[in-house]
Amino acid sequence: MKNLKLNIKKTAVALFNTLLSLALFFNVRRSLLRVTGCRVGANTTVHRKVVFFSFGNFSIGKNCTVNYDCYLDNRAGIHIGDNVNISHNTRIYTLGHDIDDPMSCLVGKPVLIEDNAWIFPNVMVMPGVTISKGAVVYPGSVVTRNVEAYSIVGGNPAKHIRFRNKNILYRADFPVWFAL
Repeated sequence: MKNLKLNIKKTAVALFNTLLSLALFFNVRRSLLRVTGCRVGANTTVHRKVVFFSFGNFSIGKNCTVNYDCYLDNRAGIHIGDNVNISHNTRIYTLGHDIDDPMSCLVGKPVLIEDNAWIFPNVMVMPGVTISKGAVVYPGSVVTRNVEAYSIVGGNPAKHIRFRNKNILYRADFPVWFAL
């Protein structure tokens, strides 16, 4: 019975992800996310082929973009502030298996991405990480530790490169329907 319930839930999530990708307009995608218990701020754009791992456990502020082909493992919670850009092919994980546990039990921690953070393409964010206010993560980075405010990090594992200017005036919403 437990496997049946899990398969039904996974099928429902897969159907939801398909429906989310087929929705042509950002306001429809925002509405679909809200129906499943997610909190989505005004002017936030979630592009096509964004994959969620579960229902709920996801909040994102206003003027944000989650670009094409991102994986959002929201099973343990993803919380994103205002004016955040998450570029294409980003993977955010919150849950995994404990490889030291004989039964390989699930372990997880939420991910927090604070206001004005910018995540470049092909970044992987691991469970329990906080990407602080104004931080930038360069392309292809694997973020395994918290990132300081206004810090620019890059590499595998991501390491501090320098600090950025704190005077942020741009908005991170990107309302182009078929952007890559």
